[in-house]
Formats: sequence, structure tokens, C-alpha cells
Amino acid sequence: MKSPAETYFAALAEIRATGGGVQETSYYPALINLLNAVGQALKPRVLAVSQLRNTGAGSPDAGLFVANQLAKGLLEPLPGQLPERGVVEIKRVAEDSWLTADGAQVGKYWEKYRRVLVTNYRDFLLVGEDRAGRPAVLETLRLAASAAEFWSRLAQPHAFAQARGERLLEYLTRVLLSAAPLNNPRDVAWFLASYARDARARLVEKPDLPALAALRAALENALGLHFETEDGEHFFRSTLIQTLFYGVFSAWVLWHQDQPERRDAFNWKLASWTLRVPMIHALFEQLSQPSRLLPLGLTEVLDRVNGVLDRVDRPAFFSQFAAGNAVQYFYEPFLQAFDPELRKQLGVWYTPPEIVRYMVARVDAVLREELDIADGLADPQVFVLDPCCGTGAYLTEVLRHIKVRLDEQGLGGLAGARLKQAALARVFGFELLPAPYVVAHLQLGLLLHEWGATLYRDEATGQTERLGVYLTNALTGWQPPDDDGKQRLTQLGLNFPELRAEHDAARAVKRERRILVILGNPPYNGFAGVAMDEEQELTRAYRQTRRAPPPQGQGLNDLYVRFYRMAERHIVEHSGRGVICFISNYSWLDGLSFTGMRERYLEKFDRIWVDCLNGDKYKTGKLTPEGWPDPSVFSTDFNPEGIQVGTAIALLVRRTPSPQNPLLHFRHWWGKRKREELSEALQQASELPYQVLQPPLELGLPFVPMQVQAHYLAWPLLPELLPT
Repeated sequence: MKSPAETYFAALAEIRATGGGVQETSYYPALINLLNAVGQALKPRVLAVSQLRNTGAGSPDAGLFVANQLAKGLLEPLPGQLPERGVVEIKRVAEDSWLTADGAQVGKYWEKYRRVLVTNYRDFLLVGEDRAGRPAVLETLRLAASAAEFWSRLAQPHAFAQARGERLLEYLTRVLLSAAPLNNPRDVAWFLASYARDARARLVEKPDLPALAALRAALENALGLHFETEDGEHFFRSTLIQTLFYGVFSAWVLWHQDQPERRDAFNWKLASWTLRVPMIHALFEQLSQPSRLLPLGLTEVLDRVNGVLDRVDRPAFFSQFAAGNAVQYFYEPFLQAFDPELRKQLGVWYTPPEIVRYMVARVDAVLREELDIADGLADPQVFVLDPCCGTGAYLTEVLRHIKVRLDEQGLGGLAGARLKQAALARVFGFELLPAPYVVAHLQLGLLLHEWGATLYRDEATGQTERLGVYLTNALTGWQPPDDDGKQRLTQLGLNFPELRAEHDAARAVKRERRILVILGNPPYNGFAGVAMDEEQELTRAYRQTRRAPPPQGQGLNDLYVRFYRMAERHIVEHSGRGVICFISNYSWLDGLSFTGMRERYLEKFDRIWVDCLNGDKYKTGKLTPEGWPDPSVFSTDFNPEGIQVGTAIALLVRRTPSPQNPLLHFRHWWGKRKREELSEALQQASELPYQVLQPPLELGLPFVPMQVQAHYLAWPLLPELLPT
């Protein structure tokens, strides 16, 4: 199916090929159809109408009306309506749109309509108004530098659309929305994502990035990974763009927070002065240097972003954003619009709050009931880590839990100090990707401010109290570096001291803190094109068994397994006791690849609870045993698709150095109300109705109920029946 851009290019080429058209007006239908194709997808719909009547400033070539301006149920249309989204002035392909935009006719249109899109079919200029109410070119797009080049490119409309079509459609969408009210975080996220796509396209056009080579090497050294192949290049570029855009956005949020009633203009070029976390400040400063931005053509794009942020109705925006919904209403919509394939690959799924609350509450209960820690998560000696914290959902809920407990204790003003101390010194998050790392700091900082635990800034030094959230690879850095690693870190310290400081602070948490709780939602898959310098022994312990059948297949290569092993090793070998609570792919519960993993857990942990959330496309077809729909728990209004594999929450507790007679508890959750039922289960006074399992050794110690016939284990194996 042709895209609207390809249809537009093909129509222009066909009209010209007839030799019978006139240079300007014969091409109107192609442009009007393009504008209507773009407007059709918007809410409210935008309709382009050609040849407007003269209402006092001349007759524009087209007007841009919204759906609610269309008379419905009336015998006559409403008289005298002005097109809400502005008008269009169309010139011949050979004419100069920039000169047209400065002309008297466009000036008259602007006085009347305040928005004029000027185009010669290959150039587009949007004339609006600046903060002082004066006419200004808000945004431009050039498809070809000359008429000759344009007609040449139109000879192959499909190839032209592949090269320039996406940017044309993005541009026109922004034009049609440029006069719309802007007060919803999701709409702001779309605009930023649209400009981010434009910025990424500019990077793709400049494959050689010498200005960013040092930064690339620094990120690889700091995070223990390498960007390889075209997928790695894509990952690197997307990471840079997200960091740049979220740096601007974060600075704008903090700029507003400092003075919510302010009337001055935000300036992205001063954003680094607003960013308070040294690593974010340094990374943004490196990316936003003129020597880097100008060759890449990104200064213009960021100026446009600045214009969007200036348009936002800040009170309406922050009434939604500051309520703890930064991820649901902003980050996930941004990433979905900016790079849906990368979002899927990275496993950036909005974890529903019911899941997060359930897991944190269960951890808190186990700390009190199994480890005899009366205050649970609020105990000052309980160190917590989310090793893949993303935008901070679990950290936020942990701090919320701590706050509730402190409030119950009636500590008054001391509660805020205790809460902030927890956020700074014992509730930790690790994140590999800069963009969610920025959002985590932003979201947690806003919530702490709302809870009366504001992070203060020393005006003399410019240093701000910082949260225990670090940009780091959670799977490495737990052991001392080798000689090569030491050399790379030395170089990192010389070139980027802030990145080195971040690396060292994260390493101190890994090696010096006795973490008692490790929880979260680890990524299911590795990142294409990104090779990690992981410790080879991470899954080696699961590839051997003592009594159970040896592992088969490749399941242990899944990334979430490495997070389980990292957590298990720290709790068992470093802390000595503690709790692990992950939601993950549930294949490890009974898969043949995971016999060693399950055997080890039965040896190392005293009690294990499994909440099997099902929702698997492959095993059950996302149906309950009764045949009713059984969607993924990740299926939400914002993400109806969810994920395809089944999931489970595992809660593992180690009380003693040598667990005896471990107990394995299991429960199935089915149907559309699983998330609601998890929340309801937390309100039950009695213990949750789990089934205690005795996993048979001969079947590989499955962590799910299994029924086999009495003589099943006596049957001969297939290799015995079919020897090779």
C-alpha cells in the first residue's frame, strides 16, 4: 500500500507527464489530497479546503479546518468561519518559497489567519508568530534544492518517498497541529518524538560522526558494551537522540518547577545549567556543544522543540505529569512514537501499577514475616536494588511504601528526612539506557518534592543531593576489573570524569553494600547490535546439575536468566540472606533448559512463591483452561497488545546459610481481571491460597503442578527406542 507521500509524488509526476497542466493550480489536488490524508489521522480531523472565499485579506489557495467547524444537521453552513489551523499559499515549483513568505500577500494572510503554510510543492514554510506576537517562520522543510532536482526525483516516486516521505508526513502533521491547544503530556510526547525522528534522520544522513567518536568510546567503556553492526549503530544514534531530547525536556520540567508562575521564556541552550545530576549534566553538555550540533544539523530541530515547549499550557500539563504519571503519559508514548521497533527490542513495556504494587507489598510482607524485620522496607538497614530500573516504577513504589510506614510512626518532620535518606543512600536503581535513566531521576525527584523531601542544591558549589540511581550495566562490575579494564577506566576518567564518577559510585554499591532486596522486571531479550562484556560465569552455575537431569536447549541464553543469576549470587554469596522478586518470562518454571537453575534455587532458598500469570500466546493461545480470553498482564489501554510470552512473578527468600526442607508455593492467575485480582489479594486478611509443590526430580524439578500416569517414569526414553 502506497504511503500518502508516495501518492503525492506520483500524482505530481503524472500531472506533469500529461503536458496539459498549468504550472500552479493543476497540481492543487495532489497537495490537497496529501493534506487531507495527514489530517484524516488526527483528532480532531483536519480538512483542507481549496480556493477559500475572500473574507477581507484576499483568497487563500486553501484553508485548514477542524472537524468541529463542520456544520452538522444544519441546512446552511455556519457563515464567516475562519480555518482554525490556518491557510495555505501555493506557488509554482520554480518559485522561491522563502521570497513568497516575505511577500505582501502572505503578510495580509498572516494578519487575518495568524498561520500560513507557504509551499511550492517542494519547499514548505510555516509562518506563525513569535512570543512577542510578530510574524516568524516557525518551521521549514526542503524536499529538493531546485525545481530540476525535484522533477528528477519524482521520476521514481517510491524511492523518493522512501528517502523523504516520512519527514514530509511528520512535518505536515506538526503543521496541522501547530495551532492546536497543547496541554496533554501524550501530545507533548508526540511532538518531541516527531522532532526526535527528524533529528535521527539527520544523523543517518551523516554516517561518519567524528564529533561523537569520543563520546561513543566513553559510553562503551563506562557501560561495558560495544555498539556493533548496523543494529548497534541504530541503537547508538537512538540513544544519543533520546538523551539530547530528554535532557531538554528534563531541564524544562525543572525550569518550571523552580518558578511555576514564571513568564520568561525557556531556552534549551541553557539547559545544562538546570540539569542537576552531574552525569546527566555532563552527557547533555557533551551532546549539545555547538561544535557537535552544528555539523549534525540539530540546532534547528532543538529550536523547534523549544517552540513546542513554549506553547504548552503548563498548569494543565503538570496537573497530569506531576501526579506520578511521567512514564505512562510521557516516556512510553514518546518511545512508541519515536522508535517502536527499538522499544519492542529493549522490552520497554509500561509495567502496570497493580503488578508493581503487588510485588513491593509482597516483598515488604516477607521481610517482616520471614526475616523478622518489623519495619520491612522502612527499616534503615534494608538496602534495595532494582537492577533494571527503567524509569523508576519499582523505586517509586518502594519509597511510597516507606513513606506510608514513616507516616504511621508519627515522625512528623523527621519522616521527610528519613524518606530522603532512603532515596539517597539505600534504595538503588541501575539502568543501562540514558533516556529512562533521565526520566527516573526526574520522576523520583518530583515525587520527593511533592512528599516534602526535596533534593537541595548547594548554590555555592552547584551540587545537588543525588538519588541512588546510576547509569551502569547491572551485569558487570561486581568483581574487580582486570588490567585492561583498569586502563580503560583511567582513560574514561581523563576524558569524561563525570562518567567515571558515575561508574565508580555504581561499583561501590555493587561491591560494598549488602543488598537485602533485589526486585524488578528484567529485560527478556538482549539488545541487537550491542555486545556486553558480561562475566562468563553468570549462567555457568545453571548449566550443571548434581541430581536433576542436565539442561537441554538454549533457554539459559535469555537475558532475564542472567539477571536472576546476578541477584541470586549477591543474595547468597555476599549478603547471606535476603529477597529476590522478579516478574519475567515464565519459561524457566518448567523448561528443560532450566533444570540446574531450579535445582540451585531449591538448595539456596528457604521459601519460593510463584504467581503464574499465564497469558501465553504459544502454550495456551492466550486462553484460560475454560476457553475464555487470557491476555497478558502487560495488556493495558495504552498497550493493548501486551507481550506474547507468558509471565510469572517469583519471590525467593533466603533466611539461613544452609536452607533445609525448602517450601515451594504455586498459584495460577487466569483471565482478564488478573491485575485487579492481584490488588484484591493484598487486602485479604488470610494467607494467599498457594499450592505447595513437591517437584519430582525425574522430571527436572518443575516449579509448576504436573500430573503424569503412575507408570510414566518407567516408560523407555526415545533415545533408548531409537538409538543413533
